[in-house]
Amino acid sequence: MITRLDEIVDAAVARGKKKMIVAYGQDTHSIGATDMAIKAGLVDVTLVGDPEEIKKSCEAEGVDMSQYTIIPESEDVKAVEMAAVNLRATHGEVDILINNAGVVTSNRTFDDYSVEEIDRTMDINAKAPMYVALQLLPAMVKRNSGHICNIASAAGMIANPRMSVYVASKWAVIGWSESMRIELKQQRSDVHVTTVAPYYINTGMFDGVKSPILPILEPEATARTIIRAIERNKDFKGIPLGFHLIRLAQGLLPTSWFEFIFGRCFGIFSTMDNFTGRKN
Repeated sequence: MITRLDEIVDAAVARGKKKMIVAYGQDTHSIGATDMAIKAGLVDVTLVGDPEEIKKSCEAEGVDMSQYTIIPESEDVKAVEMAAVNLRATHGEVDILINNAGVVTSNRTFDDYSVEEIDRTMDINAKAPMYVALQLLPAMVKRNSGHICNIASAAGMIANPRMSVYVASKWAVIGWSESMRIELKQQRSDVHVTTVAPYYINTGMFDGVKSPILPILEPEATARTIIRAIERNKDFKGIPLGFHLIRLAQGLLPTSWFEFIFGRCFGIFSTMDNFTGRKN
């Protein structure tokens, strides 16, 4: 039984190098993550995006741009379409789609956001998973087989100050993902949808976050939990265990009680006070 992330990597390497296609993969986070996967011997990577932006991100991360195959496309929706076409030509149709892109803006109140920050957060966190699913879901429905796992956030179930736009984007993901799951169920389709709502994960994205009672999640354990949820065709998975019961508490408690218990007693409303995030 695999219990550690490095064991998952070793098992994947043993099966042979795979091809990875990243739509609109031109930001520093995508470059950093794909570089690690290449160095681990897991994948050959094709990036669909603006070559100049890819070059800037590679220089910022100290990554060799020549290790990538690049398909030029500066428009995000077209990049997703081109990545899907390339994927089908190379590997055929997709069995499992995991939507796991996300960004968060610094710990400011909503009145201090810019329009550009709002658009970027909603584009990446909420709209991008929809665009990708729209390219891959029809073939899954046609062959009556497949699985889509959408990584949302616990922030999609509870309001939290100093991350209002991020919260909005994750509420959108949960609403869309759950609605899509019900649509497929009504169609009696064997295509499954799993919505995952994890608490803060120690990946660097939320550096500086302080959680006085609830533990910050570790990536390895969280990845194992998500894999098990997919294998078991779970509809919804809150992490840690029982966190999805927030919905029940919201339904049963007056708003003032709910906010006192979860916001003040559990300290959730102050978790972003010292947020710094990644340095780039």
